Amino acid sequence: MALVLHSGKTNKNAYKALIAAEYSGVKVQLVENFEMGVTNKTPEFLKMNPIGKVPVLETPDGPIFESNAIARYVTKLKADNPLFGSSTIDYGHIEQWIDFASLEIDTNISRWLCPRWGFASHLPPAEEAAIAALKRALGALNSHLASSTYLVGHSVTLADIITTCNLFTGFSFIMTKSFTSEFPHVERYFWTLVNQPIFSKILGEVKQAESVPPVAGKKPAQPKEAAKPKAKVEPKKEEKTKEPEPAAEEEAPKPKPKNPLDLLPPSPMVLDDWKRLYSNTKSNFREVAIKGFWDMYDPEGYSLWFCDYKYNDENTVSFVTLNKVGGFLQRMDLARKYAFGKMLIIGSEPPYKVKGLWLFRGQDIPKFIMDECYDMELYEWTKVDINDEEQKERVSQMIEDHEPFEGEALLDAKCFK
Repeated sequence: MALVLHSGKTNKNAYKALIAAEYSGVKVQLVENFEMGVTNKTPEFLKMNPIGKVPVLETPDGPIFESNAIARYVTKLKADNPLFGSSTIDYGHIEQWIDFASLEIDTNISRWLCPRWGFASHLPPAEEAAIAALKRALGALNSHLASSTYLVGHSVTLADIITTCNLFTGFSFIMTKSFTSEFPHVERYFWTLVNQPIFSKILGEVKQAESVPPVAGKKPAQPKEAAKPKAKVEPKKEEKTKEPEPAAEEEAPKPKPKNPLDLLPPSPMVLDDWKRLYSNTKSNFREVAIKGFWDMYDPEGYSLWFCDYKYNDENTVSFVTLNKVGGFLQRMDLARKYAFGKMLIIGSEPPYKVKGLWLFRGQDIPKFIMDECYDMELYEWTKVDINDEEQKERVSQMIEDHEPFEGEALLDAKCFK
């Protein structure tokens, strides 16, 4: 009995098995005349998968459902299949990225896309959370791919097949160029994979979404207000109540709650004025910009923090280290209104040291930044004591990219403003 895959022809979960089969030299036949919503509700299909989800692989030993399990089964049919890597640790990393692609990427793409297709209620807060989680996942993937063509080793593995198929839905239907441009290594990875002959044979021509699809279907009804005492109704007003009114969900959205930092007492230090001074000072930097900074600095409305990367011994490749810092600054974009930062990459040879200086609104590192930007946990954070002249001088040197810095050359310096 041949292996028969029960699914429609455009199901990205079916693509996983079909691509794995092509790489493994395994024959998998896609069932004919499959109609989603009809075929998968028949008694015959429900015997193979009681909840009616697709795809399902029909094998001589019985059916298998769940797309990742099917892809693993097909791959296992070839002895010593390189899609599983060349060592036990390779296999562990492959499984790691399969789980990551499913739980962090596929799940959040679905949470963003499905409500817009009308398959679930559209809740703006839930959508924002899904997009934030997806960006975090893509940021992590982008950092890994900064120094790698593939997820594991130097050739395609099952991890690449499953990750690419999961990204396929996002790139094709909701992740526009303006969204993915923040993750250039993910872009390079995705387009490299989908244009390889075997991927292209199964996926066909892949085009990136040009816009985010509009919300389809009915939005959840708003909670009813408590009953109010009835007032006398004049005839004309009674007629008006019979006229159709806009649905509650079509009303203008309520303003978002203010960021707690916006509720702090006003500060005499205007962050944009400092950023403008920093950007426009082309000469006499110490006398103009640094002096201007200390004249502007409000120690009650702002705080200064040193950060030191915890894993400097891993910074053995210069461009990887630079990309790591660049990715961190991209993910700090959510803090642009409330922060200014300098990141120094130090050393003339590896391992390179990464140290930073950050100016934050308020007396603590803002909680929303700690919660949303996972890179924050990769650094040790120390609050600057501006009454300590040595620390104050260190702040000045970091702002001006002083070289040598603490006796060492600067590989690069990056600014967040």
